[in-house]
Amino acid sequence: MGCCDSSPAQHASRHYRETGHRYMQSYEPGEEWFWDFENQEAVRGVVLAGPTSRPESQPSPAPADRVPEDWQQHLN
Repeated sequence: MGCCDSSPAQHASRHYRETGHRYMQSYEPGEEWFWDFENQEAVRGVVLAGPTSRPESQPSPAPADRVPEDWQQHLN
């Protein structure tokens, strides 16, 4: 899952509610933390198959040409 709860649609927690996939790993370059939605706590995860982050050359949010200019006003 490559999204977060800061996004307007709160994709990460919505994905958990719809699928029951309780564990999430950060998808930001250099971050390796995991979150357990069921217990609402950080947990130690396992090494996952790559890719484990968006490319560092890709801006966040992205793709830049599809993000509204006022994107920060839409964050939760």
